[in-house]
Formats: sequence, structure tokens, C-alpha cells
Amino acid sequence: MKKLLIVVDMQNDFIDGALGTKEAKQIVGKVKDKIGEYQKLGYKIIFTKDTHYENYPETSEGKKLPVKHCIKGTHGWETADGLEVPDCIIILKSTFGWSKWNYVLKDNYDEIELVGLCTDVCVISNALILKAMFTDTEITVDAECCAGVTPETHKAALEVMKKCQINVTGG
Repeated sequence: MKKLLIVVDMQNDFIDGALGTKEAKQIVGKVKDKIGEYQKLGYKIIFTKDTHYENYPETSEGKKLPVKHCIKGTHGWETADGLEVPDCIIILKSTFGWSKWNYVLKDNYDEIELVGLCTDVCVISNALILKAMFTDTEITVDAECCAGVTPETHKAALEVMKKCQINVTGG
């Protein structure tokens, strides 16, 4: 079986920074364990990083979410300590979902699993994009390795993904 893990936006600003939550802090250890499982089995791991610049407040997203976060080069933009994987692919994305997965995922995977932040924004966006692009690939989200903006919107996003035939495991 060929599997891929996508670690979505496990960055300091979403954990304990500008947009951090206690739920985000609580999943860091679980995400680290999941990364370790994939490394042990020799599966590929990709990280996404929400990436903005100093002009963020003037962008469309910045006007709707006026909280500066994940500014490239800052501590908040960095991946949480202990989660880094040497020689993995890191995708810098400037919006919720990344629409160019087909350029990176040249191999055929049996399963693509997503973990990370935030369930109700970037995780769901990328899961739905991947489901639409790779219709014969099982797309899975580990609920125990994700956290939303709020616990309520986390649960709602998981329900939407289930309705769209995305496998939701854990929790």
C-alpha cells in the first residue's frame, strides 16, 4: 500500500501565536507521533505552510481576517518545534487550499491522510481539493490530529468531509 501524509499548517501562529488555541496545543504530540509512524514505515510526508507577507492586511484574506499571522520569516510562520522532517516537501501556500497538488503528487497513492490546522479552514479545503483531483485515492483525515478554530466548527467540518466521502478516523 502506498500512503502519503500531508501535515497542514502546523505553524506556531496557529498553535500558540496570533491564532492559537488550546485545542491546537493539545494535538502537537499526536501529530508528532503520526509523523513518526509514517517515517518508520518509509512513507512520504509533505508539509504545507500558510505563508503571508507584510502586506497581509491589504490582501483579500487580510481584510476579512484582520489578524497578522504566518508572516514569512517570523517565528509564527515556522513549523512547531519537533515536527520537522528532513528532506520533505514543504508547500508554501497563500490561501486556505492549495490547487496545484497534481504538480507535486506524480505517484499514485492508495491513501492520502491529512492532519493539522485548522480543521474547518485549511484541512477541509485541501481534503476537498484532493478528493476532487484524485477520485480513486482514499482521502483520510485523522480527527485526533486536527483542531479547528473552535471545537464546534472542528466537528462541523468533520461532518462535511464525511458527507463528501472523505474518511474521518479517530475521535
